[in-house]
Amino acid sequence: MPLDTPGMGPLVAIDDLRVEFETSQGTVVGVEDVSFAIAPGETVAVVGESGSGKSVSSLSLMRLVEFGGGEIVRGTLRFRRGDETIDLATADERLMRDIRGNAIGMIFQEPMTTLNPVFTIGRQLTEGLRVHGGVTRREAEARATDLLRQVRIPEPERRLRQYPHELSGGMRQRVVIAMALICEPRLLICDEPTTALDVTIQAEILALIDRLKRETGTAVMFITHDMAVVAQMADRVVVMYRGNLVETGTVTEIFENPKADYTKALLAAVPKLGEMQGRPDPEPMRILGAEDQPEPRPIPRTGVPLLEVRGLTTRFPVRKGLFRRTVANVHAVEDLTFTLNRGETLSLVGESGCGKSSAGRSILRLVEPTSGSVVMDGTDVTALGPSQMRGERREMQMIFQDPFASLNPTRRLFEQVAEPLRNYGLTDAIDDRVRALFDRVHLPRAFMRRYPHELSGGQRQRVAIARALALNPKLIVADEAVSALDVSVQAQVLNLMMELQADLGLAFLFISHDMAVVERVSHHVAVMYLGRIVEIGPRQAVMEDPRHPYTRQLLAAVPVPDPRVRKLEADLDFKPVPSPIFDLSYDPAPSEYDEVAPGHRVLRGEWGGFERSDDLVRAENAIREDGALLGDTPRRVLYD
Repeated sequence: MPLDTPGMGPLVAIDDLRVEFETSQGTVVGVEDVSFAIAPGETVAVVGESGSGKSVSSLSLMRLVEFGGGEIVRGTLRFRRGDETIDLATADERLMRDIRGNAIGMIFQEPMTTLNPVFTIGRQLTEGLRVHGGVTRREAEARATDLLRQVRIPEPERRLRQYPHELSGGMRQRVVIAMALICEPRLLICDEPTTALDVTIQAEILALIDRLKRETGTAVMFITHDMAVVAQMADRVVVMYRGNLVETGTVTEIFENPKADYTKALLAAVPKLGEMQGRPDPEPMRILGAEDQPEPRPIPRTGVPLLEVRGLTTRFPVRKGLFRRTVANVHAVEDLTFTLNRGETLSLVGESGCGKSSAGRSILRLVEPTSGSVVMDGTDVTALGPSQMRGERREMQMIFQDPFASLNPTRRLFEQVAEPLRNYGLTDAIDDRVRALFDRVHLPRAFMRRYPHELSGGQRQRVAIARALALNPKLIVADEAVSALDVSVQAQVLNLMMELQADLGLAFLFISHDMAVVERVSHHVAVMYLGRIVEIGPRQAVMEDPRHPYTRQLLAAVPVPDPRVRKLEADLDFKPVPSPIFDLSYDPAPSEYDEVAPGHRVLRGEWGGFERSDDLVRAENAIREDGALLGDTPRRVLYD
């Protein structure tokens, strides 16, 4: 319903918003007395911890909060549409259906729950345009193909015919971004849109959103916990805590002169690339406001080898046809060689699809490697049979990226942490062992009776760490273990991991795309590209004196948490990542390195010998044209 005829006022104005949820324990207030506005062409970043009310505010604007059991009990949500201003809080469902996806677009954080698993990417991507735009199917598909190309999805025409499960997590997130942009909305709500993306792809997506804002006047509501992204994108910042707005101001005011204690603590918890310069060993962060913090102490190198990986290669077959014959291979990991010492951390970094996760899983033999050796404390685990490998797994554990997916939703946390102990017959004083593990990861013992859904993301990740510690392992593979956590929780979990490393002598293989976090926790860094290590060495050498072009590209793409140092789209000169799919006749050359400093090695050749011959490119194209079912290969290594 029209409220007034606006002049040049805000596009969106949230006034005195209060949202409540009815639960079995009573009424829970999701948002309380929140007010702010967004002007056309302006980016307002809403920041805060999980549970602060950031997403509830955005879902209220879309009136989707009602589908999650919430109710807008007070306040107005004014949205300027043409010559009238509509109160979205009281708009009927028919009007809201016309606004959602058309006038207001939203990028959701979890792409797998956003996309419908039974419809193709093309159908879902063009649906909004065909419903709201009145265009033909061919025109909608052309627009969809162009958008997929803009969000850096290779072979966009092919992707339109695929289903969500055939794409990796990062690719699904880019599809969701394209869906939100396809109708050119006047307001774009971005709810943690780049959390699952690598630093180079994140930089390009942010540049795409910023260009859209400048060219079309689209207003952007950017919800994130990444303060570096806030510094790069925002014009104004809204800081929320426990459902309340605690501070608001321009991005420069918030970063340079924060007033609220919570804002100061939030900024202090942000790992900044370069802050470890001159320090050879990792050390925990100081967390502002935390009590009884021990003085951070560096974690020195031991120099005693624990894990020796030599020539590790993992390939996945690409099959086609009725008889599922193999027509090509995905070269996920190629000739990987490194040594990890006891009590030290080696970080594997690179874009999605470079082979980081496949390397970690191959080392633990969760994925069977094609060739090479993995020697763990003197034992070659690749030569062990199933019964011997079971015994060796006590020494090697993994922390997965998504703790909610790795925990059983139907079992109490006590049982899940105790499960490894029961599996190996270590049942003596099991209650005391589990209590000690909860104490070790700084969780109340009362949490042992809870289920995973009753904990926050950071608390669930601590449970995953406790479970990984249950068997006193020597090696822990941490696969993007903190990428989805808020900055304050992330700092606590990183400090916990380093504390455990110092106390227990744990070795970590830390897989990440966050270069600032890698700089904070690592003794050594290995940069991967298309399955190979292109640069490896002491963290200080690799981060402060990068020699390989790809390493420089990664570091250049890292957003800086300083609004006065913004990266321009013209600065982003990214080379497209070639396909990791090769013809069966392709026999890659072994990796050869130049040692540029003690322990600092760089793969020989400008791009490490990845220039492919015209014959190989033609062979790849022939495979695609012949209808190879690329979706049958493990989706985590395809292109993304």
